[in-house]
Amino acid sequence: MKKIVFIYNPISGVSGKRMIVSQIESRLDRSLYEYDIRKTEYAGHATELAREAVREGANVVCAIGGDGTVNEVGRALIDSDAALAIIPSGSGNGLARHLHIPLDPISAIELINECTIRKMDYGVINLHPFFCTCGVGFDAFISEKFAKSKMRGPITYVENVLRNGLNYNPETYDIDMVSETEEHIVQKAFLIACGNASQYGNNFYITPQASVRDGLLDVTIIKPFNVIDVPQMAIRLMNGNLEGDSHISTFRCKSLSIYRQNPGAIHYDGDPAEAASEIEIAIVPKGLSCICPKDEGVFDVAENIQNVIIEQLRLAQMRSEELIKINRRNNRLLREQTQKNTMKLREETKKLLKKIKK
Repeated sequence: MKKIVFIYNPISGVSGKRMIVSQIESRLDRSLYEYDIRKTEYAGHATELAREAVREGANVVCAIGGDGTVNEVGRALIDSDAALAIIPSGSGNGLARHLHIPLDPISAIELINECTIRKMDYGVINLHPFFCTCGVGFDAFISEKFAKSKMRGPITYVENVLRNGLNYNPETYDIDMVSETEEHIVQKAFLIACGNASQYGNNFYITPQASVRDGLLDVTIIKPFNVIDVPQMAIRLMNGNLEGDSHISTFRCKSLSIYRQNPGAIHYDGDPAEAASEIEIAIVPKGLSCICPKDEGVFDVAENIQNVIIEQLRLAQMRSEELIKINRRNNRLLREQTQKNTMKLREETKKLLKKIKK
């Protein structure tokens, strides 16, 4: 029989936890699991409870909450024999959505009963583990504001974005990237986001082609933009298609170093932290075990197909833009040639008129 410990945060997200606790008691497969349920009382407590569960020999430790609770539990399970399970009940549930874990608690419990375990990558930003996303810039700034808000939930998050977005001053960053080769860029940016998974949460895709099993970080840089660009950019983030926008650049790497002029905020899985002017980010391949859907491979195939389609659309858009440039260039050359011919015709006409007058 396996031992599972459920850890829940009573204040995360918008869903009632008492109902979930009663659903665990009625729906969990007792022939498979011996279980215990523990409640967090302060920030960081979930990590302490998860480490305690590992020491007690738990096979599975389940985070009941949002990405912050998942992060606290998951960091205690890194490189251990215990697997992470998730019953999503947070504001965004980014990792759960990426892994196709049901948002309905009963369905999530049934997934735990199936107990299909797979390895996944995790990232590290300045020694802080993350499983979904991390970043610097505006998203870290908003994470600080959101953490200080009395109310939780997506509405509060959006209110903070709308209230502070137009007044935010982008910084200039020096970025060193390491993959098969090394690259250095200097970029003024609204934000720099690194994804192990594809989204912040609520299907808001900041690194839409990210995979938790490819050993790579997906990086998205959003450059400074005008208010008029916001609706189109928001649509791209919701659709998971960031290609073709001149304000957005994306790449993949194994690690990167970010240098900025002043210390400031970073975030990991939505939780803010203060950091120095130098920021180190890296991926750790297959360092965490996680309970996932049996048919997640089907989802992976679907995502791969989607990524291929997105790439083809990107190439088609590039070809279309190139054709437009060629047409514009040809039209410009045609206008220039027409102007030259017109001027030449005028000169010839003037000469002819002079001859006639003589």
